[in-house]
Parts: sequence; structure tokens; C-alpha cells
Amino acid sequence: MAESIQSFDAAAYTANGTERERVSLPPELFDGTVNMPVMHQAVRAFLANQRQGNAATKTRGFVVGGNQKPWKQKGTGRARQGSTRAPNWVGGGTVFGPIPRDYGQYVPRQVRALARKSAFNARAREGAVLVVDRFEFDTPRTARIAAMLDRLGLAERKVLILTDGVKSNVHLSARNLPAVHVMPYSDVSTYHLLWSDVVMIEGPAIGHTLAPVPDSEPMKAPKAKKTAPPAKAAKKASPRKAPAKKAAPRKKSAGKKAAPARSTAKKKTAGKSRPAARKSARKATKPAARPKKKGK
Repeated sequence: MAESIQSFDAAAYTANGTERERVSLPPELFDGTVNMPVMHQAVRAFLANQRQGNAATKTRGFVVGGNQKPWKQKGTGRARQGSTRAPNWVGGGTVFGPIPRDYGQYVPRQVRALARKSAFNARAREGAVLVVDRFEFDTPRTARIAAMLDRLGLAERKVLILTDGVKSNVHLSARNLPAVHVMPYSDVSTYHLLWSDVVMIEGPAIGHTLAPVPDSEPMKAPKAKKTAPPAKAAKKASPRKAPAKKAAPRKKSAGKKAAPARSTAKKKTAGKSRPAARKSARKATKPAARPKKKGK
């Protein structure tokens, strides 16, 4: 469905999300053409080409066993059988099962180009095409991509970033973001354009060499001062009491030092007197000697 030629322009930003002057999109690609049947054919072919046709089953010719006839042809009263690996036997082969095949669909080059062009125009009509002056990442950093999308209000949307050639640092920076996909501009397909909500194109990829613009930092809201509750404020206002001085240790008198010596002396005397008392007690308890009998 060819329509009248239109011209589109897109909002331009820096790699940090600073807005700059709008730029016009190339008319040879963005001319307003949107062909729905061609886009449908291209998307179906892309999804079909992703399938791995490696499912396989064994027919009766590939199942192990069944080389001899299970019983003779006649005289047994049973149905004739030629092999135990026939499909009607347990463990036999499969009839019309899946075999390795190719699900790929071929789409002519001009049809693919028309479908890709239609997808670009569909996003341009929605105002979902943005231009970034240049992605220059020295090292991979996911926080930088996330901060740019958050500043542009695209944190919750699916974003397709098209770079001018292969830029591995940009790809690694967005790899951990599930709603962001980075790929070279020359490799984009109709499926990826229709998958995304917003298409972000690097300027040199579509022929725009934008001069650098100083980035403006986003305004940060002032932090509210925390006010202490009245009870805590009163405690803070009250002067602190001086810590009480520790009393000096009392000096021990000479009399107290002599006390242990007396107690030890008593213990020694008591220990010595105990054996003497025991001996005297034993003597007192001994029976008196019996008088000897005089002989007759």
C-alpha cells in the first residue's frame, strides 16, 4: 500500500540524555511507506528461521533387534508376524514420526528491504524514533545506559539501540537490561523494529554528523532536613552531667596485714594439738590388764 511521500524529523539527544535540536530523517528511507502484508511475511520467515529442526524418531528400519521371524507363518493360530520391531509391537519403530528437517523460509532481498523500510516508517509515524549524536564508551557500564533511559523516561519501555557499526562496549553495557537490545544499524530486521517500542539510532548511521553539545546535569530536588522529635531535642539541649570521680582506694592498715599470720599460727597449733589429744584418748580407752593366775 504505497502512500504519498512524507518527511519526518526526530528528537535528538546526547549519549547522556541531554536534549538538542531536532534532525530530519533521510527521505530515501523514511518516506511514509507502510506495507503490512510484507511485514507479516518477513516476521513469519524470521521466526521460522529460528527453529531448530533436530527432533528425530526411529522407524522400524533403525530400531535394534527383530532380525528373525517370531514364529512360523502358518499352523499356530496366531496372526502372521515378520518382526518384533514392527510398529504394532512394544518397542517397535515409529510411523510418520518427526525427522530432522529445515523450517527455514526464503524471502527475496527486495521484499526484506521493503518490510524493513515499512517498519521504520511505522515507528516514525508514532514519533518513536530518536537520534543520539554518538555513543563513545571507553568501558562497559550498565549504569550509564540505565541513567540515560531513566532521564528520557524510557526505563519501562522496550528500546532498540542501533549503533554505527559494531560497538562492543555499548552492547555489554545494555546486556543486563532485559528491555534493551543493542545491535548494528546494518543488521536490524523487521522483527526487531516491530518488537521495540522506541528505536534509538546513532547519528552517523543515518548520515548525521552532529557537533558535540555540553551535557546539562538534571536538577536534583533539595533534600529535606530531618527535624528531631521534641523529646530528643530536649535531651540534647540539657547539659550533660559531669562524670563522678572515682573514690581513691583505701590504704590497707598494718593490723590487717598481721591478721593472716595469726590465723595461720592458730591453724598450725591446732594441727599439732590434735595428734596429742588422740593419743591421750587411746590410753584412756585401753582395757586394764588381767591379773595372772597363780599356778597350783
